[in-house]
Amino acid sequence: MAQRKSRSTRARPKSEGGGTATERYVLTLYVTGATAGSLRAIANIKAICEQHLKGRYKLEVVDVYRRPERLRKDQVVAVPTLIRKLPIPLRLLVGDLSRTEQVLQGLGLVARTS
Repeated sequence: MAQRKSRSTRARPKSEGGGTATERYVLTLYVTGATAGSLRAIANIKAICEQHLKGRYKLEVVDVYRRPERLRKDQVVAVPTLIRKLPIPLRLLVGDLSRTEQVLQGLGLVARTS
């Protein structure tokens, strides 16, 4: 009798739009010091995270004046830039993050409208 080979099951990436209630988000926000645009971006992403991701996100804020080497590491060419590292796929959002609906779409928290 022939032996069956077992198949490993891999977790498939979830489709964008909604995520799950237990999904963790790892975010990095690149800013330039304490400029008005940087402070606005920090306030906007913190408000969005607290409202939509409370208790299931990690946000790192990187000041490119203090840590310029991080720009090359994450290939950031404009600031402020928000990088969603998890859940995959990686996403980049550029700007002060004031357009909440677009930020939610970019983070994959709501389905994109056609």
